[in-house]
Amino acid sequence: MALFFVIVVAVGYFISYYYDSSAILYIAVIFSVAMNIAGYWYSDKISLSMAHAVPADRAASPEQAELFRVVENLSITAGLPMPKLYVINDHAPNAFATGRNKEHAAVAVTSGLLGMMDKNELSGVLAHELSHIGNRDTLLQTVVVVLVGFIAIMANIFMRTSFLGGGNRGNGGRRGSNGEGEAGAIIAIVGIIFVILSPIIAQLIQLAISRKREFLADTDGALLTRYPEGLASALEKISAYGRPMATANNATAHLYISNPFGAGAAKGIAKLFMTHPPTEERIVILRGMDV
Repeated sequence: MALFFVIVVAVGYFISYYYDSSAILYIAVIFSVAMNIAGYWYSDKISLSMAHAVPADRAASPEQAELFRVVENLSITAGLPMPKLYVINDHAPNAFATGRNKEHAAVAVTSGLLGMMDKNELSGVLAHELSHIGNRDTLLQTVVVVLVGFIAIMANIFMRTSFLGGGNRGNGGRRGSNGEGEAGAIIAIVGIIFVILSPIIAQLIQLAISRKREFLADTDGALLTRYPEGLASALEKISAYGRPMATANNATAHLYISNPFGAGAAKGIAKLFMTHPPTEERIVILRGMDV
């Protein structure tokens, strides 16, 4: 998180230097803080809305009744408040957790997951999601998304405006000596390269955080159920399905227990930008656990 804020401040500082306006830096910092606050309070509503999730109903079907029973039991075992439950009408098996803290958390599962998993597998998936809540991953992942998006916006605005006319220092300084002008030109070139690369750097940090938290939630979820095979088998079924979710979205992809774009999305260079660790590796680790 500290590294993200350093990148935001660095990008804002360079842009303010390039245009010789300290106000740009202040605006960048204030706006990033404002976006984090908004993300903190409304992350769950935004994520659930984007997924087209609707509140689960215990009386709607036997599968949803089982969903409530499993989450209630796991919540008691984990010492967590009962989260709100939602269902996404989608044949692809998947699930995610969201919310700013354990008192304001929600878990959403697809109808495909409810129809495909047996009780042990469903328990493994839900224990994984409750572990995200207990570890406060839901808040971390939301704030990271906000910061990544903001850095990308800043870089995009800078590139568009610089190509249209350049800044006060973009041509090597305003009225300094030749040495000062050359120094200004070097700073401008280095800054432009940094601004271009900053969204990629931010995205890689986001992916690294997401993958680490998935491994941790797998481990904690398996310890919660005391049956790692349940989650391992569930991941096998999810991976075997392969097809993407109808509601898959890049902004929320990292929240799901498995890549919502399907197994075919992680090919070639796309593997570098995977939001999840390889399913095969997760399964091997789970089956190697001794609980």
